[in-house]
Amino acid sequence: MDRRAGRDPEFEAFVAGAAGRLLHVAVLLTAEPPARAYAAHRILAGALARTYADWERLRGDDPYDHTRQELCAAYARTARRLPPGSGPLAPLGPAERLVLVLRVYEGVAEEVTAAQLGLAPERVEALRNRAVAALREGARSAAGAA
Repeated sequence: MDRRAGRDPEFEAFVAGAAGRLLHVAVLLTAEPPARAYAAHRILAGALARTYADWERLRGDDPYDHTRQELCAAYARTARRLPPGSGPLAPLGPAERLVLVLRVYEGVAEEVTAAQLGLAPERVEALRNRAVAALREGARSAAGAA
């Protein structure tokens, strides 16, 4: 009997339901335009592959959270090698993007974000505040230039 029988349809259903939102997370992290989100697609594919490899072990756990953690870890490992993006979070550094996407877009608790990123909760709060301030300043500058 194939041990993967029954696993593939469940995984496919998960991907069908979650891939769009996970891709948006990846696009925000890489700051690529959605039409040319090559790095975002690449890190998402890797995160989904790792989730699939862990699928049996994930019974009872949230596969979305697992995949998002894998996605964030992949981004953190490759962020410095990615070309600068042009998306709304492009002015931010990799750590600021990670914190802002997890805390604001995904609504992950500060303590959970800190644990996932290996940072102190105070550092997560400081990065979030700095990121929000940078984005507000950029918006003010853009509005003043218009």
